[in-house]
Amino acid sequence: MFDTVFMAFALMLVLEGLLPFLAPGVWRKVFLQVASLADGQIRFIGLTSMLVGLILLILSH
Repeated sequence: MFDTVFMAFALMLVLEGLLPFLAPGVWRKVFLQVASLADGQIRFIGLTSMLVGLILLILSH
């Protein structure tokens, strides 16, 4: 199980690094826009992301 968690974490780092590597200007603009959101909006984005990830995990099994 540790191997799977480690691979998932590594893949997350690769995917999150793509935008800053390929388009740093766009990444900076997006980061600044997200930083200006209210806490509730950021929580909603986080919740939505977790739910989509959970659904994808369920569908993949």
